[in-house]
Amino acid sequence: MRVLITRPEAEAASLRARLADHGIAADCAPLLEIRIRRDAVLSLDGVSGLLFTSANGVRAFAANATRRDLAVWAVGEASAQAARAAGFSDLHTAGGDVEKLAALVRAQARPQDGVLLHVAGSVLAGDLQALLQADGFTVRRAVLYEAAAATALPVPVATAFAAGQYDAVLFFSPRTAATFATLALAAGCGGGAVLAMAACLSANVAAAVDALPWRRVAVAAEPREAALLALLGIQTDAGPASDRHPAGSQNGAERE
Repeated sequence: MRVLITRPEAEAASLRARLADHGIAADCAPLLEIRIRRDAVLSLDGVSGLLFTSANGVRAFAANATRRDLAVWAVGEASAQAARAAGFSDLHTAGGDVEKLAALVRAQARPQDGVLLHVAGSVLAGDLQALLQADGFTVRRAVLYEAAAATALPVPVATAFAAGQYDAVLFFSPRTAATFATLALAAGCGGGAVLAMAACLSANVAAAVDALPWRRVAVAAEPREAALLALLGIQTDAGPASDRHPAGSQNGAERE
C-alpha cells in the first residue's frame, strides 16, 4: 500500500514513521506551512490554564514562553503529546473537537480560578472562546502562528497521483482537503482520485475534498489519528469508520 500524507511537516514525519512500522509506504505533501509569530505580545498575567486546539499551538507557545507550570487542556492526543514533549505535566485531554474540549474544561475548572489562554492560529475551527465564555469563563486568545497554504503540489506527488499510484490520501482538516483538491485540479492530475480513497478525519473534511472523483471517501469514526489510521486497516481502539458523511458534523476536529 502507498499513501499520501498532507499534514504539515512536523506531524507528517512522525506519521510516516508510524505507517512504515505497519509496512505502508508514504509520501508527504505538506499543504500548510506553519509560521510561528515571534513578534506577538504574550501576557500570562492572571492566566491559570492553557487551551490548545492543535499541536502547532503548543509549539508556538513553547517558542514564545518558558512557563510550563500551567494546567493544559488539549483538544486531542496529538496536542497532548506535543504538550508533554514541551515539558507540561498537568495535562487534560479531550476527545478531538472543541465541543468536547469545552465540556472537559467545564467539568474540571471553575470560572473563578482565573483566565484561560487559548493559543491559536490565524484561522480557527470552531469558537472555543465563545463556548466557554457562555459559561462564565474568562478566555483570552493569543494568535501565535499562521498556516500558509501551498501554491502547488510537489511535481513527484502530482505525477504519482495522476498515475493512480496512491491507494489513499490522508486528510486532517477542511483547509488542507480543499487546498489539495484545488491544486490537483490546477495541475491537471485530479483524475488520479478514481483509484484512491480519501481518508478524512471528519465529515467537514470529506465535504472539502468532494471536488475530486474519489474511488471512495471514508470518514473516521472519531476525529482522532488512530481512527483515521483504522481506515487503512491499522488496528486501533477506534470504532468502525463510515463512508461519506455520517450524521452530524465535527467542526472543531483537531487541526494542523
